[in-house]
Amino acid sequence: MTLPSSTNPDGNKRERSAYFNSPALDISVAFPQATPASIFPPCASDYYQFDDLLTPEEQALRLKVRECMEKEVAPVMTEYWEKAEFPFHVVPKLAALRIAGGTIKGYGCPGLSITASAIATAEVARVDASCSTFILVHSSLAMLTIALCGSESQKQKYLPSLARFNTVACWALTEPDYGSDASALRTTATKVEGGWVLEGQKRWIGNSTFADLLVIFARNTSTSQINGFIVKKDAPGLTATKIQNKIGLRMVQNGDILLQKVFVPDEDWLPGINSFQDTNKVLAVSRVMVAWQPIGISMGIYDMCHRYLKERKQFGAPLAAFQINQQKLVQMLGNVQAMVLVGWRLCKLYEKGKMTPGQASLGKSWITLRARETAALGRELLGGNGILADFLVAKAFCDLEPIYTYEGTYDINSLVTGREVTGLASFKPAMLNKRSRL
Repeated sequence: MTLPSSTNPDGNKRERSAYFNSPALDISVAFPQATPASIFPPCASDYYQFDDLLTPEEQALRLKVRECMEKEVAPVMTEYWEKAEFPFHVVPKLAALRIAGGTIKGYGCPGLSITASAIATAEVARVDASCSTFILVHSSLAMLTIALCGSESQKQKYLPSLARFNTVACWALTEPDYGSDASALRTTATKVEGGWVLEGQKRWIGNSTFADLLVIFARNTSTSQINGFIVKKDAPGLTATKIQNKIGLRMVQNGDILLQKVFVPDEDWLPGINSFQDTNKVLAVSRVMVAWQPIGISMGIYDMCHRYLKERKQFGAPLAAFQINQQKLVQMLGNVQAMVLVGWRLCKLYEKGKMTPGQASLGKSWITLRARETAALGRELLGGNGILADFLVAKAFCDLEPIYTYEGTYDINSLVTGREVTGLASFKPAMLNKRSRL
């Protein structure tokens, strides 16, 4: 065997064979029997005609977002996902959809119903979960925090630009030592003349490596309560570095943030955040949006498998003709119908002011669980192509893993619901709870 090396065993240089320098075949040439996800399949998952439950405005938004994602993002998403880079050239196209700001009214924001915002989230995630997460962090976390907890001057100053994507924001709560136990965060905010000094570290912060504005949560050293701050990207002492080697949401630029005596003027202190409980005003909405991400991802997986099984042939027949494949496809379809209806009901409860934290947590945890099952079934249906990002399912399979974890892991969200239905909290081991009472 000739080794693919530029140096012979005797040490003499030689030309590398053209055999080893050949570029990869285009997927349509290498595997002509099925269409890759760059040409996105038509939507086939609305089996129970959920679209009938939407208003004409919500239906129109759904189609507008779907068309943009299929045309602008689908052709490039595999390339950027593989490189773990974000396709910044599509941001103006996403901005034109006018979905940033979601339910926020005024300040250049669209003032959508929560159902419309959820539908838009699902349609973005159906094609690409990374783009969906980019928008969710920017809109449903950072922008919503400013809208709900900021001063009037902060809203007027920051929201219009953020709504147009002229500036981009991130939201920094999680720390290296505190993920699920976020309320115990250690980053500090010390009051000084004219402002505050922040010191600490954040981790897993999406958009942080390029964000213009960073919404940072820190513990007030005087009150020991959690406060919120708007930090500019060029603030002295602030650094954000990219987290490498992720297997999911690879286009999302998650970062480690270091805050070393970062000064924040009083005008950028968020007056509506005076305890950790104040973050729940934001998380109640964002958790609904996060629940719609796996709904959209599952829709895309089903659509891809539905087309693939009809195109791909084995044993002289399309894969769709085999009973076991039909059974798996129908199981996936059933999952999508149930997930959509749970997500829709969450939106309606929120709109009526009746949604509880436990209901939001159950929605997020149960929907992500069903989405993982749907992705696993899709992976089986595509055989060898089920491990190629070119056919979407492998990429979606990986992208679901961080979504299963962020905005509360499956287990933590289950415990939130468990506390609500039993009246008993079980987040800490019984032994620790007993000691804390002594």
